[in-house]
Amino acid sequence: MEGLLLERIGIDMASTTNVTDAKARLIEKVHSLAYLCAKTEEFTLASGRNSRHFFDTKPVMCDPESAHLLGVLIHHTIDEIDGGVDVVGGLELGAVPLTGIVIAKAGVGSSLRGFIMRKEPKGRGGRKTGNPPGIEGSTIQTGDRIVILEDVTTTGGSALKACERLQEMGCVVVACISIVDREEGGQEAFDAAGIPLIPLTTLSDYA
Repeated sequence: MEGLLLERIGIDMASTTNVTDAKARLIEKVHSLAYLCAKTEEFTLASGRNSRHFFDTKPVMCDPESAHLLGVLIHHTIDEIDGGVDVVGGLELGAVPLTGIVIAKAGVGSSLRGFIMRKEPKGRGGRKTGNPPGIEGSTIQTGDRIVILEDVTTTGGSALKACERLQEMGCVVVACISIVDREEGGQEAFDAAGIPLIPLTTLSDYA
């Protein structure tokens, strides 16, 4: 409702949302739309681990206000990365809406590009883009500085495999930005790989 009011009176939401307020509001949205805490029986996660804490961030990424907040926070983070960023993207399924949000929130005249990496390559790859099988969207070039996007980070295993593939292509992975870090080893795994993991929120914000 607030966003609709701002739109009606001609105020750009991005110019009226500071980073501190955006993070606080995003935590509220994730808590209400994405977070479950089991009192007894544990959830089985995609990593195969069991946990009392479960996050389904798809409703967050598909919520207009949350998408705005994510765009504000991710672009603020990207702007603070020394050397700049050429491309953002990540693995299906979580990074698909997240990449769309970041590209849509790029400023007028921005050269930021986006890509999606399939978990299993399909077909012959990018006939138009020249990308190898499994990497779709904008053309990825040798030397590109890339930020990996992830919705929820547990161990970091899947995202780090994507990083390795991009590095093999001659790209520089400068960071991974995640909506939620579950604080279950992901930070340590990224540190060991020499890639900063920058979570917008962590499990401690909810548990």
